[in-house]
Amino acid sequence: MTFSKEQVIEVLKKINHPGSGKDIISISMVENIVVEEGRIGFSLNTGSRRDPFVKSIQRACEKSLKSAFGETVEVKTDLVSAEKPVHKNVQPVLPGVKNIIAIASGKGGVGKSTVAVNLAVALVRKGHSVGLVDADIFGPSVPGMMGAASARPRMREENGRHLIVPEEKYGVKFLSIGLFVPAENALVWRGPMATGALKQLINDGDWRELDYLLFDLPPGTSDIHLTLVQEVAVTGAVVVSTPQEVALADAIKGVSMFRSEDIAVPVLGLVENMAWFTPAELPDNRYYIFGREGCRELAMKMDLPLLAEIPIVEGICESGDTGKPVALGDNTTAVAFARLADRLKEEIDRRNKTMEPTRRVQIKNK
Repeated sequence: MTFSKEQVIEVLKKINHPGSGKDIISISMVENIVVEEGRIGFSLNTGSRRDPFVKSIQRACEKSLKSAFGETVEVKTDLVSAEKPVHKNVQPVLPGVKNIIAIASGKGGVGKSTVAVNLAVALVRKGHSVGLVDADIFGPSVPGMMGAASARPRMREENGRHLIVPEEKYGVKFLSIGLFVPAENALVWRGPMATGALKQLINDGDWRELDYLLFDLPPGTSDIHLTLVQEVAVTGAVVVSTPQEVALADAIKGVSMFRSEDIAVPVLGLVENMAWFTPAELPDNRYYIFGREGCRELAMKMDLPLLAEIPIVEGICESGDTGKPVALGDNTTAVAFARLADRLKEEIDRRNKTMEPTRRVQIKNK
């Protein structure tokens, strides 16, 4: 069941403080209300002296909230006093982002970053506000593909916090560790350093309001994937593969990771990249050099939508090298990415209407 902060306040207004005879909202006893999916948290301020009624009020709050929103709702209350001020600087993670989408692949070399960049551009061309995080910490490629390899983000301060202002190109806001490190420098980092960098791009990025925030993940499964699902509630994942058997075998592993009991992130569908080769001089010809309809068959086998089949054309490679995504044009490949944007939006809308919002993953050591 979903509920809002305003609904929580209306329930708490019905609880009176026995000592004052007034409700706990009107006497400002309730502070820092936080509402998440299935969870309500707030503080009860007891003032400068010990309040003998606070425990009974605490129990009444929990009982009333569970009665209003269901027994499964988690209610957490903290008791504070004037000598123990409430910490008010805790910021919610990406509060203005409506949908968080992971773009993943089972193996490298299947064009996952190309798909992520062009999908972001295609969504912008459809009128959506879009952000892109280059989460491939060890091999960042988004800055080059966006024609911003030499860009360096600026910082701004807000309420004592130093925020990283994302670069913006073609209407897409994006951040990458590649914007902070010269392209010729190799990144030799241990796992905690890489995951710490991703957390900073998420939590310190000045993302503001977005319809979609895409994460271009490293190939395979790694600490980066776990960090993402633990740090934010991922709306869904898209798995990119080529039609080759070896790529499809790894794509299965990627799907299985997101579908695992510990992760439980919905897989929105598959994208078949390099589906066929079409020479510029023979635009109506198709050569299936990596196999034919491998992703289509896998999608049927795993009961997943096939979101798009993206062909190989010379323009895709050239656009990546020149920093002008092919989705900006109106050729066959641009049309394919536009259709991918439409199909993805359909699947996200369907997922949001028929499923509960994803929760941040809590992975416990066994």
